[in-house]
Amino acid sequence: MAVAIEFNLKKLLQDIEKEKGIKREILLEAIESAVLSAARKKLGAQFDMEARYNDEGGEVEVFRWLHVVDEVEDPYREIKLEEARERLDPDCNIDDELGEKLDTSQFGRIAAQTAKQVIIQRVRKAERELVFNEYKDRKGELVTGIVRRFERKDVIIDLGRAEAALSNNEQIPRETYRINDRIQAYIKDVRNEEKGSIITLSRTDEGFLIKLFEMEVPEIYDGIVRIVSAARDPGIRAKIAVTSRDHDVDPVGACVGVKGARVQAVVQELRGEKIDIVPYSEDPARFVCNAIAPAQVSRVIIDEEKRSMELIVPDDQQSLAIGRRGQNVRLAAKLTGWNIDIVSEVEVARAQERTHEVMSLVAGLDKDVLAPLFKLGYRSERDIVKADIADLAIIPGIGVANAEKIKEAAQLALDRGPELLEELQAQIAANKQAEAEAEAAAEAAEDTAETSTEAVAEESEEAVASTETVTEEPTGNV
Repeated sequence: MAVAIEFNLKKLLQDIEKEKGIKREILLEAIESAVLSAARKKLGAQFDMEARYNDEGGEVEVFRWLHVVDEVEDPYREIKLEEARERLDPDCNIDDELGEKLDTSQFGRIAAQTAKQVIIQRVRKAERELVFNEYKDRKGELVTGIVRRFERKDVIIDLGRAEAALSNNEQIPRETYRINDRIQAYIKDVRNEEKGSIITLSRTDEGFLIKLFEMEVPEIYDGIVRIVSAARDPGIRAKIAVTSRDHDVDPVGACVGVKGARVQAVVQELRGEKIDIVPYSEDPARFVCNAIAPAQVSRVIIDEEKRSMELIVPDDQQSLAIGRRGQNVRLAAKLTGWNIDIVSEVEVARAQERTHEVMSLVAGLDKDVLAPLFKLGYRSERDIVKADIADLAIIPGIGVANAEKIKEAAQLALDRGPELLEELQAQIAANKQAEAEAEAAAEAAEDTAETSTEAVAEESEEAVASTETVTEEPTGNV
């Protein structure tokens, strides 16, 4: 007997296939499995059973399979030849497999409810798979959706055939949303989970910034101008590095647009986020200097092994290069992929002066010998010790002999450590005292000289006065 499904299964399958795009075979497989599970629960798992959908009647039938034998050992799965010919097939033989349709009236209602539930579950699963298959290859694209609801601090956005989540940490700070607002976002991730396909959106990802420029700048869309990298402090400031395949096309100008129209469109979408457009360069030092703009850089010292750069800037440019709370240098480092350290010229001079004093104290080295090292970034004894003698020797004005002497002196300075520091401090104090005494002596000498000069001047004035007095006395009576 067929399972008495309490709804028009055939029509339901057709409707689901048409509306949801789910193949009929997938649903049938799930329904047959559900009915078979209900039969096993009711009749027992010892039977070898199979559920089949009868398309003509629009119903699911359950069969029990029996093996034809001479002597029955397993009554649930075997049947004697005589009984088989009498009940099932008069033409059967030993070792045949026969299917017996079961009377399922006793579990028909359960099977029908199970089939309904399976259809619902399978439809949901198929919808998840459809959504996942549609969006899994769209990671990195821009989408536009409508705000439907809020779940805690997350925003649920309707994309049409699917819903996506804009989590709190993917929202631009201080940005507010309302129901039915239309917003753009960047597809950051797509996952297929049991509870549903999860589409994660972002408005803080660097990819969102890049895609907005692709929309606004035709040269980027056409591949003439390329955005090499981007860095963002969402809602506050961003930097992008651009280059051009055509020497006649200025990449920065193309992104800015006439009267800044293109970049302003992006700024408006990002709620006023300030954007620095930086020209990319194959030369790492030039690229980093471009990225640190608007600050001016005096010198660059590169450590390729550590992938770091030390930028020496004028004293009045240091705060500008670092930026508020280190924002400018942090974004520049992220944009270029180099670790950046900002040092003022005064700090460099102080470090060089201390190193000279240490090396002078240890080995009596003159400033002229150390000057080439300072220019190349060797500003401490530790820097010199780490360097190879060959690297030091090829520096103009150093040579092998001086290189060995300098490195030995630097190593000795490091080995002596605190003791040397005390001597250095004592020497500096003595030098300052000597300078102070020399200045005092010079001032005293100047005072003495001034006093002597004043005394001589006074005597000269008195002599002149005396002469004038004598001249004015009468020489005699006439």
